[in-house]
Amino acid sequence: MNTTEQHLVAYDYVVVGGGSAGCILAARLSEDPCATVLLLEAGPDHAGAESVDRPATWATLLGGEYDWGHSYAPNPLLDGRAVPIPRGRVLGGSSSINAMLWYRGCADDYDAWEDAGAKGWNFRTLLPYFRRAEDWEGGATELRGSGGPLRITRPTDPHPIAAGLLGAASELGMAVLDDSNGPDIEGASLANLTVADGRRVSTARAYLDPAAGRPNLTVRTDATVIGLVFGGSRCVGVRYDDGAGVCEVRAETETLLCAGTISSPHLLLLAGIGDPTQLRRHGIDVRVALPGVGRNLQDHPLLMGVNFRARTPLGPARDNGGGAILNWKSDPSLPQPDLHAFVVQGSHATPEVAARYDVTGDVFAVSPGLMRAHSVGELTLQSADPAVAPRIDPRYLSDPRDLAALVSGLDRIFDLADTASYRALIEHPAAPDRRLSGADAEEFVRTSCATFFHTAGTCSMGYGPDAVVDSDLRVHGVEGLRVVDASVMPVLPSCNTNAPVIALAERAAALIRGEE
Repeated sequence: MNTTEQHLVAYDYVVVGGGSAGCILAARLSEDPCATVLLLEAGPDHAGAESVDRPATWATLLGGEYDWGHSYAPNPLLDGRAVPIPRGRVLGGSSSINAMLWYRGCADDYDAWEDAGAKGWNFRTLLPYFRRAEDWEGGATELRGSGGPLRITRPTDPHPIAAGLLGAASELGMAVLDDSNGPDIEGASLANLTVADGRRVSTARAYLDPAAGRPNLTVRTDATVIGLVFGGSRCVGVRYDDGAGVCEVRAETETLLCAGTISSPHLLLLAGIGDPTQLRRHGIDVRVALPGVGRNLQDHPLLMGVNFRARTPLGPARDNGGGAILNWKSDPSLPQPDLHAFVVQGSHATPEVAARYDVTGDVFAVSPGLMRAHSVGELTLQSADPAVAPRIDPRYLSDPRDLAALVSGLDRIFDLADTASYRALIEHPAAPDRRLSGADAEEFVRTSCATFFHTAGTCSMGYGPDAVVDSDLRVHGVEGLRVVDASVMPVLPSCNTNAPVIALAERAAALIRGEE
């Protein structure tokens, strides 16, 4: 297709973005043979992408051909660094390039959505959709599902670094959990992974591939949506660039934005939906005044990481290159854990840390991060040109409580390293090369702070002055347009975002089909 005028095509549903949420919506909505569904993905097909399939080497995908290549704005609190923020640009989206961790945090995380104004969204209403998605290796329980599209497994032969974390935590009096998605989350556990038979299980593999033969489902890759099309107050379709020209497609029932926490608000702003002052600054006519578009940006800051020189060669990487996680409280008075760590079967360091310390050879890391950050940022336009990425700023460490918690996390990693379980594996600390305190610890946090790439919140769900979508995920003031991705989360859960996005998309499909 080369010209919009000569190639107007209509579908019942147009899904923008073939990531974790988009693949699910396309698959679930096309289960109705009377509904026609078009899925548009900016990146390539996942078929034949062998590097995507290999769990142990997933980190090599970051910054590569399947990554959008976004970066956060330079942050003076991080010594002026611009932190890369990986986002998947391939069918399956970030579920095709992430660390494959299936972890949903605690029930309070989702009850907080309802408390923030997202009526009807809480752990009780989301649990059936977590379970619907799962094919948990342990079988169905009140909290876990079986027979769903996504196979969820634990390491069967954990790497010594992963097993060491469980032993070290136990020595420090911390719980060792059988299941990180069980009733309790505080303590150490083997990771739940979206891995089956040694291969990644993305949403493209789990949901879209089985639906590929349906005549009512069309998937177009290498198709970048550049604008929304309106008829009065209704979104009636989208414009996209397929490399050969700009095309227009009509959505007879609804347009579903599943483009992620960066691209979904970006498309809304380009369409004149957002803060009027910001829109006028870029010469964009105000269609709907929704000042919350792009605000409430939340992410989990990660220390990348605490590295140790191994006593013996580490051998080939196993599972997802990690295999174990740990949750604990920076302050015993907290109701739930706020700190999280995972192991890395290799070095894990920012370029600045790697330039200062020797992290070559047999080095492994235990990397802590903050899962309940207080700092909140925003996404804003830099241009009215769709090809110009927005400015993305999580304002890491702008709340001093976050710095204090991360310093506490750094200290706990050295406590773990001083146990018998890890002393047997560690020759000496590598980066930093000793336990730090005071200003030295704070400096290391600023130099090593990066991201879990859990960006969320920029199209927040609710009914207050900064809300963007309602409890049915419809954009306020617009007909025929919903947002279904991590951007609608009013409060970022204390976990990896893949599982909550998938549960959200499963429930959204049910809402759209009138099943709830």
